[in-house]
Amino acid sequence: MRPVAAHAFCTPALLAALGVLVLATTAAPRVQAQEIPGAPGAEAPSRRLDRVEIAGRPQSDTDLRRRAAVAKQIYGRDELDKFGDTNVADVLKRLPGVSVADGSPRMRGLGSGYTLILINGDPAPPGFKLDQLDPSQVERIEVTKGPTADQSAQAVAGAINIILKEAPRVSQRDLRVGMNYNIEHPVPNATFTFGEKVGPVSLSLPLSGFQWLARSTLDASRPGTDANDQPVVASQHGYQYNHGHGFNSAPRVNWRISDDQSLSLQGFAQKGWWTTDIRTTPDAVYKTPRLDQNSDNDGTWQMLRGNLQWNNRFSETQKMELKAGIQDARATFNNHTEDPLLPIDAMGGSQDRSYTQAGKLSQLVGDDHTVTVGWDLEWRRRTESRTTLVNGQPQLAVLNGEAFNARIQRQAFFIQDDWEISPQWSTYLGLRQERIVSTSQGVGVQARNVSSVLTPLWHLNYKIDPKGKDMIRGSLTRSYKAPELTQLMGRYTLNSKYQVETGTNDELSPDRVGNPALKPELATGLDVAYEHYLSGGGLFSLGFFHRHISNLIRNVTTLDPATALVPVPRYVLRPTNFSSAQTSGVELELKGRAGELLPAVFSPKTALNLRSALSLYRSKVKAVNGPDNRLDQQQPWMGSLGFDYRLSSLPLLTGASLSFTPGYVTRQTDRQTLESSRARQLDVFAQWTFSPRTSLRVSANNLAPLRTQALTTIGSDYADVERRTRTALGVTLDMKL
Repeated sequence: MRPVAAHAFCTPALLAALGVLVLATTAAPRVQAQEIPGAPGAEAPSRRLDRVEIAGRPQSDTDLRRRAAVAKQIYGRDELDKFGDTNVADVLKRLPGVSVADGSPRMRGLGSGYTLILINGDPAPPGFKLDQLDPSQVERIEVTKGPTADQSAQAVAGAINIILKEAPRVSQRDLRVGMNYNIEHPVPNATFTFGEKVGPVSLSLPLSGFQWLARSTLDASRPGTDANDQPVVASQHGYQYNHGHGFNSAPRVNWRISDDQSLSLQGFAQKGWWTTDIRTTPDAVYKTPRLDQNSDNDGTWQMLRGNLQWNNRFSETQKMELKAGIQDARATFNNHTEDPLLPIDAMGGSQDRSYTQAGKLSQLVGDDHTVTVGWDLEWRRRTESRTTLVNGQPQLAVLNGEAFNARIQRQAFFIQDDWEISPQWSTYLGLRQERIVSTSQGVGVQARNVSSVLTPLWHLNYKIDPKGKDMIRGSLTRSYKAPELTQLMGRYTLNSKYQVETGTNDELSPDRVGNPALKPELATGLDVAYEHYLSGGGLFSLGFFHRHISNLIRNVTTLDPATALVPVPRYVLRPTNFSSAQTSGVELELKGRAGELLPAVFSPKTALNLRSALSLYRSKVKAVNGPDNRLDQQQPWMGSLGFDYRLSSLPLLTGASLSFTPGYVTRQTDRQTLESSRARQLDVFAQWTFSPRTSLRVSANNLAPLRTQALTTIGSDYADVERRTRTALGVTLDMKL
């Protein structure tokens, strides 16, 4: 569906009016049916809007997944703690159908912009770092395959919802301390969680501190010429050294005002300091091309966030939720490149501040419908500055050091209906209208971009078995991917290898600039899945998905003519609405107790759990000739295997996880291709339980790492980069004090 422009202003009012009309015309008859003995509503089993509490035995991850209105995977404390990970990004990379690149998770092989990251159901703020969030502060992770109306529809591939820990119902004093080793010496990490309950008020205060130290080697090569202008392969080798430290905390206060009313305050804070040093050595003296130079880079990041939420259950059939939030993200950087002829110094920072307000009203209509109407509003402002000196002189003097400002306003209104058609059939219908207005100003940049998208959603569930052990799920959805602020408003930036604006660059080393005319990518999606739940807690799932994407955004490099800002022709990379595309895939997941999956091999009493997943992906970009005209970064397939085994004679739990991705080629344009090598991740762990309150866990991540390669080719020119990482060893002691 194309963006709505002419009548976008009336859609929110239409949605709100429709929701109020439905609620107003149906609430009264419902009450009368309950009050009259023998009335049809009194005899039939009726639903109620549940209070926000858990009674009896907590539901398992599989139980929550089976009862979900839309297809999702749920991973609780067992999965989060299993490998002793010190950050959530390492947990995500082992989940079926999820991969992590540069700290950003990707679903279904699509880039990070196609995957929506949520914190407690709200979009993660700018600057939020999953690789700096301790899993001990997380209650569970929900991976949803399709968008829902009450959350942002910017989930073309799906959404990952990080649910932070609730305030405890009893006193809590937990301590986790650990050491990790990758290079040179071990580095510490620790998390302490304080929890207390005083009357109707519960408090949770977790605090995590961490360090990291890692090193990877690199080798790069390009065709060039030697000092005598003879053609050679110009090559260099070196390493990248990363280290830093930081802390984060997610305090939470819950106030249970009454059985039907509660108030909660959730905070979140991250602060860190990072350093990245790059050292390279050329294998000879080359005249061309320009190779990477040694550099020292350091900086900081900081993120503060506060959310207030009020829940009120007015009656057995009606409840309301109101939320308000404020967040502030800041970052600084200081980079020095050791070019012997033209040393480069770049420094600057950014601040991103936003305010959010959201709410929804749910009404039980008849015995079978739960209708919800709501809104989601955000006001955001970003300020950034950058100063670059080349041999002590300002680079692009007109822009150098000048502030850049941008404002974003997002408005969304939605209505949804959860409909229990029968004990075997249920459906979810939703409609969401979202409008984003971005404006920016600064020297050389004056831009405004408006996008408005209407997204209808339909999810359907059929229980082949009335108990829900076998079910078929189907979804027909509309989602979208809004351009990032840097894609829209990014001002002109010279390539780091060609930092003098009066000189030319090459096609493999282009400058960068934003494109304020970008439109959002729109995707129409179909999902169908079969789920079979085993009696012992295991499951088998087979799913199919298809997405048709219009207004696909891809970075395109062109040779731009000379301008007043850059007085010579230079190659420039800018994001462009390049084409349309489509992608399809098949996803398979099987997990459970070994005695249930392979009864001919293992005894039912064997404490061995097995898990496996396989995903196949295909995609085509219409404007690029095949073969290999796939979407960027989408691998042909990915697979994973894992197990955990508890010894009967010792208090010892062991396990391993293996994931694999093959090498593949992506034709990005008719002239440019990217060849990516295969990737493998092997992790193992062992946990010794001293008592119900104390355990020790030893782990090794990225055992026997493979060398990764990225080969970019444009015409007869190419750039080949190979990297090798190292195994990370860890030991963690958990104590419930």
